[in-house]
Amino acid sequence: MELAGRASGVDLEALEAALREAAHVAGARVLEGLLRDVGVGRRDAPARCRCGALMQSSGVRAKQVQTLLGWIAFERSRYGCPRCGRAHYPGDEALDVVNTSRSPGVRRQVSRLGAKEPFREVARDLRELAGVKLSRKDAERVSERAGEAIEAWMAQERRELRGAQPPPDETPKTLETLYIEFDGTGVPMVPNEVAGRKGKQKDGSAKTREAKLGCVFTQTGFDEKGRPIRDPATTSFVGAIEGAEEFGWRIYAEAVRRGLFSANQVVCLGDGAPWVKNLAQIHFGNAPFIVDFYHAKEHVMALCRALFDRDMRRLTRCRDRWWELLAQGQIETLVQQAKDLLPKDPRTKKDARTQIRYFEKNKDHMRYDQFKAQGFFIGSGVIEAGCRTVIGQRLKQSGMEWTVRGANAIIALRCANLSNRLEDYWEQRAA
Repeated sequence: MELAGRASGVDLEALEAALREAAHVAGARVLEGLLRDVGVGRRDAPARCRCGALMQSSGVRAKQVQTLLGWIAFERSRYGCPRCGRAHYPGDEALDVVNTSRSPGVRRQVSRLGAKEPFREVARDLRELAGVKLSRKDAERVSERAGEAIEAWMAQERRELRGAQPPPDETPKTLETLYIEFDGTGVPMVPNEVAGRKGKQKDGSAKTREAKLGCVFTQTGFDEKGRPIRDPATTSFVGAIEGAEEFGWRIYAEAVRRGLFSANQVVCLGDGAPWVKNLAQIHFGNAPFIVDFYHAKEHVMALCRALFDRDMRRLTRCRDRWWELLAQGQIETLVQQAKDLLPKDPRTKKDARTQIRYFEKNKDHMRYDQFKAQGFFIGSGVIEAGCRTVIGQRLKQSGMEWTVRGANAIIALRCANLSNRLEDYWEQRAA
């Protein structure tokens, strides 16, 4: 049967493609008919411009819109403002196509893919999988506009949450432990976005801008060894290339949204960077702040290298001993032993003292034995993985360079998508 079908010259894939295209064409014509009366005719109330003036009817205008079924045309009434000249199309508002030629369905699909893959791949996948034809640049524009709209939606939400007040003390707590983590990672930028900025290049210039990322999740249970387990599907992300102060309010609002005032215990985790500790103190001052245990171990290694250089036997011996002291929260003992071994070489001594100061400044946030006894996570692995997943996988691929505007739009898209909020955004637009 199969051989006979092939011998007769039947190309099933070609038939499928042709019938799908024909179905789309027919569906587009049906859609045009359904939209024929949308946005035209007399209004129940006069149109008023945002400047306050009454707008005047100025006839009907045609518009082309790309939908999931193909391009369609429809006509809608136009109103003009005699005072400021602004044009208003009620039909565009009714169909959610104001200042765009793409339907909500197309924009949703483009933005979902744009959050996951390069724009060239977005255009290719839409063409292959859905029959929607658009260029790489169109995919970029649609994705970034959607990301900016999502960021605006979340910004409005943040403004409302900033003023939220804790409930009365007697209100029952509904969450066990709420964790808040934040970190930063570099995003490659186009040259004009880093012009004049200091960076890590040999000449002191910068090729990246720091994207700050935060996550919030809950923890209720423990495994058979008594180690805390992150609650499934409770991790949400927020992030942007922005200053620490602005980001502080971003992560604070997300913590409030996720139940900051309803948690029996709130815990902050991060590396020992000054901006990380400052934000934890400013916005979550009553919560214990824990320096990531694995960052601390890396600083022990850096301290050992500064002290022992190429003496691998002494380096390994001290590293293992100090890692054990670190796990026990005995930071003062670690620091004193390191001071007793300071070399005479001024340069090496300076590097070692830098590491020693790191432990002295963070000692109260490194009582890992106590934190573990309280059932807390001591590693910020969730945000570390988030930097790779949210930022790295999409914005740090080979050859990529971003503007701050474009990067922030895609970060907003990815945070919404990975936090399972993308559909919330589109549903509130349709409401």
